[in-house]
Amino acid sequence: MAGSPSRLAQSPCPVARFRRYTTAIDHELAPAWLPWPAADPGLNSFVWDEDEASRMTVLIASMVPPPADATWRERHRFRAEVTELLAARYGRWTCGWHWALGEGGGGGVVVSWCCESHSVGEPEVTAAKVVASLLEWRDWLEELAERFAELAPPAGVDAEDRSWHLERAAVRLVTVVLDRTGHECGWYSLCHTVLTWFLSSTGMGPEDAREAVKAAIGGRFKSWTEPPRTLVDAVGEDLAVGLTGERPYRDR
Repeated sequence: MAGSPSRLAQSPCPVARFRRYTTAIDHELAPAWLPWPAADPGLNSFVWDEDEASRMTVLIASMVPPPADATWRERHRFRAEVTELLAARYGRWTCGWHWALGEGGGGGVVVSWCCESHSVGEPEVTAAKVVASLLEWRDWLEELAERFAELAPPAGVDAEDRSWHLERAAVRLVTVVLDRTGHECGWYSLCHTVLTWFLSSTGMGPEDAREAVKAAIGGRFKSWTEPPRTLVDAVGEDLAVGLTGERPYRDR
């Protein structure tokens, strides 16, 4: 990202714009609001091979708008149509294929795609970017599922033990998101989603999970700003205490 840190910190971050655009056609296909059961790779199989890659590349290439017609609206329409195609073929989990890193993508994790103005071009090249982004997004979901299983509180633990596990999970997951996004524009949106998914994976309802995460973070994470470890720890503790009423152990 070009520019000085001070200028970037003052620049408006288009996360709200990203959310508006992703929900303009179909709210069900907005990745930031995708419920974990719809994203969980354990519940949503994905069969991919060279033949499938070839078929999808050709099909997506045929959907790319001609250069003469490639206005912003046409590029955005292309992205929406591709999202609908992928969701119909493989499932709703695919809607995050374009949730790209930084300002252009709304604070996501995908690096193979940037934004419509930079990523939509020659049909074959554009289609290859879509396919690479889809596979990258799938890899991210599979990584998260593994982490969630490792970090989940064991069944039957008391409130104090559960609090410790929840705090540890929150801190580690926030750190993972920070590492993958470089705390660029809107990174906290992905952080909200990942923590909500984690709580959902432990059995919480999506709305309760979303509200718990919102209360714990409390607007303290900012674009282009890496939070100090003390803040990350505080968010983890606030989430744990809010859900269990107990402070985590400090001697583990």
